Amino acid sequence: MSTSNPPKMKTRILTIPLDNPLGSWSPPSSLKTWTLPPTTTIPSSLTLAATALTTSTASSFSTPVAFPTETVYGLGADATSSAAVKGIYLAKGRPSDNPLIVHVSDLDMLSAYSPIPEIYTELISQFWPGPLTILLPVPTSPPLLAPEVTAGLPTFGARMPDSALARTLIKLVGKPLAAPSANASTRPSPTKAVHVLEDLEGKIELILDGGDCAVGVESTVVDGLCDPPVVLRPGGVGIEEIRRVRGWEGVVKGYKDQSEIGEAQKPRAPGMKYKHYSPRARVVLFEGGKGVDVEAELAGERGKSVGVIRTEGWESLAGQEGEGRIESEEGDQGGFTVRQGALKDREGKELATVLDVDLGQDVKGVAHGLFAALRELDRLGADVIFVEGVSDGDDIAAAVMNRLRKAASETRV
Repeated sequence: MSTSNPPKMKTRILTIPLDNPLGSWSPPSSLKTWTLPPTTTIPSSLTLAATALTTSTASSFSTPVAFPTETVYGLGADATSSAAVKGIYLAKGRPSDNPLIVHVSDLDMLSAYSPIPEIYTELISQFWPGPLTILLPVPTSPPLLAPEVTAGLPTFGARMPDSALARTLIKLVGKPLAAPSANASTRPSPTKAVHVLEDLEGKIELILDGGDCAVGVESTVVDGLCDPPVVLRPGGVGIEEIRRVRGWEGVVKGYKDQSEIGEAQKPRAPGMKYKHYSPRARVVLFEGGKGVDVEAELAGERGKSVGVIRTEGWESLAGQEGEGRIESEEGDQGGFTVRQGALKDREGKELATVLDVDLGQDVKGVAHGLFAALRELDRLGADVIFVEGVSDGDDIAAAVMNRLRKAASETRV
């Protein structure tokens, strides 16, 4: 598949007003059918995006549309059109053997593309709509999904996003949307519309701005077609939560936290094989963060701008010798601010500039702010970023540490 540069184009951000309901379930409290409101109440920008996704799919180049979900912003295209799906790979610079996740509006849509094995029934009941992707067999007759979606695998990942905006967009298109994260390949995933613009300006035409993503890390990917069932990628649903579901008590981990670069087999799910989530700055992950002498580590980066992302135990060093406080562009909406200070020796000579971010001790808050913090420290010119790891666990902490290990240039235990 060609990964040449897509033609340059003007990229627009369209804000979606969320004042009015964008749809409802029929029957109520079911996931069967996502029903749209009257056409007059659907934001025109959402209709425009749906039109863009349903046209030009027969051409050699088709432009995907970025849209928000509860996890991260996705880059969507008609999952049944090869031309449309190729546009995703082209815009992102994504390797062609990295499969895509298919997003559906409701169970009616999903059942039209694949039978849903019974093993998933209770899992769907508990976690959909939400940050969980299930692996399903690819129907062979007729071939309903574009082959580029599955990257040649006999299975595909499907999920129903917990975002009325996303489900309404999919329903307006009338087809499932293949949608990886809306970032350049290997970069931190976007949790704001402006993050998408940073990476894909000039490469796509439309970005739908529906505000900040609530979860902040991608979906958990599970395979229930094997015995025992497997978690292929940790994400917004914790493994401990999955183990409480009937039939999933024995689920095992099927992923590695390091990128599986060079391994011959095709990745069974996104995020398994390639380096991901990396800012431009060098990232040093401290797994056992509580015992680290951060000041000594900073002194070893003499003359550099050093970003520090704190979680559980590190105390703030920024501002000790006083250069004041800089409000991050994320502000309170991003869940953190950036404090800038200088580390100085006993003679008062500056050793390093410090850009300090405190994501707090709540692991869900860390997950929510992680990608945004990496991007913000990049924007502020950090040469290196020290990250304090969180305590490993089978909740969303597993997703946080998985992303950090894949983003890190160096890991210290």
